[in-house]
Amino acid sequence: MNLFLFGIIIFVIVYLFLNWFAKTSSKKIAQFLKRIAVLISLVLATILAIGGKFIFSLPFLLILLSGLKIKGLTALQFFQLYRLLQYIKNSGKFSQASQGSSNISVDEAYKLLGLKKGCSKEEVISAAQKLQKKIHPDMNRDLNTERLSQLVNEAKEKILKTDFI
Repeated sequence: MNLFLFGIIIFVIVYLFLNWFAKTSSKKIAQFLKRIAVLISLVLATILAIGGKFIFSLPFLLILLSGLKIKGLTALQFFQLYRLLQYIKNSGKFSQASQGSSNISVDEAYKLLGLKKGCSKEEVISAAQKLQKKIHPDMNRDLNTERLSQLVNEAKEKILKTDFI
């Protein structure tokens, strides 16, 4: 009797899950699966960290960082952009006082776009467009990304003028 009742409960749960799955949009399903993956990674990382296996919890932390989204950027991409901004600030090319042209070098332009020398013109334009979609001031109103957007445009123009004339 207990086995029969257990089977009915499992059947009802599966039925409700499949019914929800059929009625929900693919975007919500993808978000749900991402949350489940992040939750499972957190639980596994916590279990391994508590168990003293810190080395094994590092890959789960990296998976978690790549899965988190902050205004269209993953946390890892946001960290990389932050490091790049710090580098540009320290080199004196990103000051609030001088909003004019920053005269970035070709190497810095390639770094900013995440490209290597020898790439095609289409790759440069595509990389700049992808970055602009993520950091454009209209998309991130709460963050001050106007200067960063200008830097991406300047980097694209610098590469196109120097390497693809």
